[in-house]
Amino acid sequence: MRKRTKSRLASAGLGALVVFALAASPAYGMAPAEPVPPEGLTGLEPTGADMPTVGGNLGNQHYSGLTQITKRNVDRLGPVWRTHVSAVAPATDDVGQQTTPIVVDGIIYLDTPSGGVIAVDGRTGAAGWKWEGGTLGLSGTRRGVSAGDGKIFTLAGGNSVVALDQATGAEVWSAQPTGPAGEDLGRVGKVATVYSDGIVYAHAADGDRGAVVALDATDGSYLWHFFGGPKRGEKFTGLDGVTFDASETWGPVLPDGTDCSEEGGATSWMQGAVDPELGLYYMTFGNARSCTSSQDGSLRPGDNLFSSTMVAVDAATGEYRWHYQSIHHDVWDMDNVHPPTLADIVVDGQERKVVFYGSKSGHQFVLDRTNGEPVLPVVEKPMITDSRQSHSATQPFPAERLLPECLVWEQLGTENIPGDPWRAVPNYNGYQPDAEGNLVFNPDSYVAADEPFLTYPEGSSGHREGCMYDPQWDLPILSTTSQNGGGDWSNHSYSHLTNLVYFPYGTNPVAHWNGAAANGQRAIGQYQTGGILAYDASTGQVKWRNHLGTDMSHGQGPLTTASDLLFAGQIDGRLMAMDSSDGDVLWEFQTGSGIASAPVTYEIDGEQYLAVFAAGSTNPYGGSVTQGDSLWAFKLGGDYTTESGSPEGPDPAPLSIRRPVSGAAVAGETVGNTVLLARSSRTADTAAARDATAQAAMQPTHLRVPVGTTVTFLNPGAETFPNFPNQLEHCATQFFEGEFNARLQPGESYQHTFDRAGEYFFNDCTDPRPTGKIEVVLTPQDVPGALKFPLNRIDVRDHGGLLGKLNQKVTVTFDLPKGYEYDGRAQLLTPLSSNPVEATSVHTTGKWLNRLTKRTWLVVQFDRAALDHNVPTGQAALTFEVDVLHEGVQKRLSSTATVDVRK
Repeated sequence: MRKRTKSRLASAGLGALVVFALAASPAYGMAPAEPVPPEGLTGLEPTGADMPTVGGNLGNQHYSGLTQITKRNVDRLGPVWRTHVSAVAPATDDVGQQTTPIVVDGIIYLDTPSGGVIAVDGRTGAAGWKWEGGTLGLSGTRRGVSAGDGKIFTLAGGNSVVALDQATGAEVWSAQPTGPAGEDLGRVGKVATVYSDGIVYAHAADGDRGAVVALDATDGSYLWHFFGGPKRGEKFTGLDGVTFDASETWGPVLPDGTDCSEEGGATSWMQGAVDPELGLYYMTFGNARSCTSSQDGSLRPGDNLFSSTMVAVDAATGEYRWHYQSIHHDVWDMDNVHPPTLADIVVDGQERKVVFYGSKSGHQFVLDRTNGEPVLPVVEKPMITDSRQSHSATQPFPAERLLPECLVWEQLGTENIPGDPWRAVPNYNGYQPDAEGNLVFNPDSYVAADEPFLTYPEGSSGHREGCMYDPQWDLPILSTTSQNGGGDWSNHSYSHLTNLVYFPYGTNPVAHWNGAAANGQRAIGQYQTGGILAYDASTGQVKWRNHLGTDMSHGQGPLTTASDLLFAGQIDGRLMAMDSSDGDVLWEFQTGSGIASAPVTYEIDGEQYLAVFAAGSTNPYGGSVTQGDSLWAFKLGGDYTTESGSPEGPDPAPLSIRRPVSGAAVAGETVGNTVLLARSSRTADTAAARDATAQAAMQPTHLRVPVGTTVTFLNPGAETFPNFPNQLEHCATQFFEGEFNARLQPGESYQHTFDRAGEYFFNDCTDPRPTGKIEVVLTPQDVPGALKFPLNRIDVRDHGGLLGKLNQKVTVTFDLPKGYEYDGRAQLLTPLSSNPVEATSVHTTGKWLNRLTKRTWLVVQFDRAALDHNVPTGQAALTFEVDVLHEGVQKRLSSTATVDVRK
């Protein structure tokens, strides 16, 4: 039986208060206590009973040596408790958070949705203590805490780093880090802290410039800092003895005295990694953000060190050792800032100490962590350049790439939906549909304006194809992946068992131009999906890929175990167990709210537990994500049930998988079922309003009409706006079904009748940014008494294992009125979820009642487990909806029945 040890500081008594009071000034003359790391805190060893860092170990491997939960018994994995952390006193109503928990001595520590910290018993789910910021206030978005010396280290308001008593949550010390000369080190408030050997590492993000700062874990006193944007004249000496001035890579100081490296240098968005053996700390810095915008590099010629760079420093002193820049002169926000992952692997028969580096770009650089040199081949590839941007002529590309390098310009058509995950939106980059819906490059389109400034490398197609690092200036150029794609901030996992690295990713192609907000704008109407892949650590070759359908690049990091399992969460609330050797999904569980956190596993008294924080985040699905505050724990044979009587939570609300248009829906009848193309206002007759190129320049951008409506698309001329009519040709190109592609001169219009329900996105060929959506809806027509459940009940009781009903079905019948036929969609609306449960099978049957009358009905089956957690125990009203055709017109019929739900 495992014996639990007590934390070094057992109470928040007078001693703790004295420490807090002394922390206001340097603790000179005080002998620092010997560092006491959590048990099992290692650099590269698998974790065991605990997972004491947000990366699992200091090398961010997120790999556990526990083996009790296996591929053979994972189907017996069930919840053992759930804790709503916001409800614990002092209670708040906050939801959503990006944090990954840690586990020390069987206690789980994590950030709360408000930005506080809570300690939860890993066996029972009972809260031990909760800290809500005290007088410091809270820092909001958080990505993890760290533990050491009997303390929990977190961040708070006012750019504060805070140490809490591990046993009680009392504040031990707080510090607002500044440099030795009082330098502002940036906004410390988001990134997970890291503890190692008596040092706490904190990263500044969100501001124009930020440092990684090291503090003494005893009292929070300053030790060292390292900026991603160096000071003018600051020199560094590498392992080769060569000294260089990093500030020279930012070009000269501007005539007005502005120094781009200091005004908008790089920041570090995720925690680093520690190699205790080599005594090095590895940190990744983000993109350059100055001097005019992140996407305009004209005023900062050069590589812009240390933006988009991994830097290794002495962990104790912060002294520079080496760096590796993954993108020279980044104007795309394609930085690779995921937590670095360390491993000892064999490459070509030789043992190598490596660090895995790369995320948004879909690259993975495998570097020697002793010197920063590539272990696997990297090619400096010639790039298309724009003379206005001061581009680098080449960019580094690993020989083995994880994700596609270019977009797919796929044919429009109803047989090709949703299509390739990396398909491009039409009209971007001059790719316009021909009569058959093929997207063909048109050199006379809007992109022609850039041609005088572009230089193409030998062998290029002679135009921009939507590939990595395609240049842009004032006009939108769509490329892959994006600032929200690739691996982004999710942790990776390295498995000692398989020698595979697990790389979660998102597919979010983005359009760049100098004025684009948020470092580039994802094209409206595109699919935002993703999945996870595994590649061989020793060769870089992808071994398997599972494109699960939701973005996994925003905190949905994987956890692998020595029993060949991979656990990962999804933003749609599902927690999954997968075969880590081939990516097959073996088990899944609905938590009821989005997951933007990595799972953790630990052991108490010989039992292995799995825990995940289902709080949700808005990336990249915005307000459609169901956010929460639930910390769930699982073990073999777990038998916890929720309020509904089911072990699982209800299905979250549907996600906006397609990038949504802006603005609320406008009823068609209020605007004469008419859309004005390329206008910034529906009423303004001004020069500024005509031939608009804003994304919201379809008026309205979101039109809602019933099935059968004829919509008019108008390029408004002088009859509509006599003073300032549109002067250019504009289009209404519907994608991706290819329903219509109207090219209209000023004053011309096009009419289209929408005879089927759905979302119909369209954009403009003159400039692809203006995008609209026609939402075509069906109003359900009630058919009383048509829906029937056998015996008027649903029995979802366990007849062989808590989750053993996954393959069982619920069958209902629906009487079809005469003259109606099934048209492809059937669903149940349930009391506990706004997300309908889709039918798994639908069959039409019937019998003749007499020679003149035939009764026809549908026999519909639903997955029993899908219904279980969406219906309460006892009497429940369920509504069935089905799409049908009647005299060639699509309609929707519905019927409601009250059933007895037995669990």
